[in-house]
Amino acid sequence: MHAEPLTIDRVDGRSMRTGFLRSAAERPDSPCLVIKGATHSYSEIERSARTWANAIVSRLGRPAQRIGVFGYRSRVSYAGVLAALFSGATFVPLNPTFPRERTREMIRQAELDAIIVDQTALAQLAEVLDGLDVAPLLLAPEAESVDAVVGAVVAAAELASEPQLQDLPPLLPNDIAYLLFTSGSTGRPKGVPVTHANALAFIDFAVAHYGITGDDRFSQTFDQTFDLSIFDLFVAWEKGASVYALQPLDLIAPARFITRNELTVWFSVPSIPALMRKKNTLKPASLGSLRVSLFCGEPLPAETAEAWQGAAPSSVVENLYGPTELTIACLWYRWDTGSSPAACVNGLVPIGRPFPGLGAAVVDDELRSVEDGASGELCVSGPQTTPGYWRDREKTAERFVELPGQGYPGERFYRTGDRVRRLPTGDYVYLGRTDHQIKVMGFRVELGEVEACLLSEANTVEAVAIGWPVKDGSAEGIVAFVSGTEVDLDWSRAQARKRLPDYMIPKDIRVVERMPLNANGKIDRKALAESLSES
Repeated sequence: MHAEPLTIDRVDGRSMRTGFLRSAAERPDSPCLVIKGATHSYSEIERSARTWANAIVSRLGRPAQRIGVFGYRSRVSYAGVLAALFSGATFVPLNPTFPRERTREMIRQAELDAIIVDQTALAQLAEVLDGLDVAPLLLAPEAESVDAVVGAVVAAAELASEPQLQDLPPLLPNDIAYLLFTSGSTGRPKGVPVTHANALAFIDFAVAHYGITGDDRFSQTFDQTFDLSIFDLFVAWEKGASVYALQPLDLIAPARFITRNELTVWFSVPSIPALMRKKNTLKPASLGSLRVSLFCGEPLPAETAEAWQGAAPSSVVENLYGPTELTIACLWYRWDTGSSPAACVNGLVPIGRPFPGLGAAVVDDELRSVEDGASGELCVSGPQTTPGYWRDREKTAERFVELPGQGYPGERFYRTGDRVRRLPTGDYVYLGRTDHQIKVMGFRVELGEVEACLLSEANTVEAVAIGWPVKDGSAEGIVAFVSGTEVDLDWSRAQARKRLPDYMIPKDIRVVERMPLNANGKIDRKALAESLSES
């Protein structure tokens, strides 16, 4: 086993790969990844990553700049991330569940030098790569051959005799560690580059805050194109812990997976426990192995937090908040059974307060500070603030701004687009997206307030309100979607009439068996709106 030379990462001696390499040197035989019941040790994953990195660097004749990792919850997709970092490159996650055209556009924007592809993505390669100006080098560690693809291909047989890369190309703190593409308002994927320094600021906080050790067992519920997956992998690898990847069927009934594998750290979007509540599988004291339970990606209903705490009585339960542009998560709130229910607003758990070293400001439309306790847009600054958008100066200037007089001179703040209010305790509460505040017949409406009213019905697990139809920027009314078991729509309508003004009462409430989810596991509001246009 060859450990990385101590001087390979310059300046502060660390990058996102450093923690994994240290763990692999100290715990080579310990479980690193558990996928579909198969356990892969740290030494095995390091060996694969160094081999693939050598194949890339030797064939390119130089360190790579950006490497795509095209796979789905597999050994190749996880080790491929490390291979990219070992190559001195930025890794760019690609998802075989995405539409082909979207993946092609991501490859085109990223200008990839190479793509590491797993077995699930092989069938898409020819179509995805068709029409690209430059064919990237392809690594297919699970395939004997790859047909109908233009360009150089390194398949399994050739990799079997490939040496391991010993001297890793250097990485600097401000180098881009990974490039993620999120939904753009124009319909074109929007790239967010995240530096090693950005990611390490988050990883260091998480490791210390949750007391991570090599004995921990992490869930891996997120697709790798969702930045929350970085927590599962790199926080675990920083301390030599193991990561258990849930497959789609496992996500439908995660309680069994947690119990069978004795997981200690759970992280998911709130939609997963909401589905468990709906199916009545979130039983009291049923998740006894958990000591840390985290939720992020969308608002966390108070009833969901309370139910999870009951199921995992030995676990801390925290609501995390943070857009990709602020590196995974930047605010945290710990659920307290006694005091937290009173702190909830619109039935949602507070998003809490910033991590140490981060600054937060609440501003109006003119970027002026609002009075303490008033609502406004949340802006955050600090070492987790990413450089901007990938090759988009105009969008970067719009969202990354300076806020004079905020006590952080010269700091760049990211405008989150989320409306919040600061409680007297110092915690922030989420009120909704700035773009979820709509006008109905001239009245300004917070859709979150409508949703909170509908969630007061005992059997309703999820609620989404949408302005419909919309004409000239104003909605004629509101249509709501709810899910749950035996939802009492008559009671819901009566509560709406009792608690909401006429213009906020949904003109139609539709029960759906299951809310549509986007690729990141969040409720897909766009899909719900499209269903209205089709009806």
